Amino acid sequence: MTAIQYFWRHPLAEQVREEGREQGREEGRAEAKAEMVLHILEWRELPVPDAVRERIQSCTDLNQLETWAQRAMHVKEPAELFATE
Repeated sequence: MTAIQYFWRHPLAEQVREEGREQGREEGRAEAKAEMVLHILEWRELPVPDAVRERIQSCTDLNQLETWAQRAMHVKEPAELFATE
């Protein structure tokens, strides 16, 4: 009798799934940091224009989002987050 090889049990399939999970985790971390930047601005009662909100939410660079979170605690207007770029 011949053994059936199921693709989802193949090492390549396992690797692809793990890469997908890692990518999902990375995207989740970026989304969480972006939300934190927006929360800081909202807690400070600063009105966040749509353009600023979209730029923050579309960013996937964790280091950049961390920088913006630190700046968000001190800016007078949300657009100042991007002033030095």
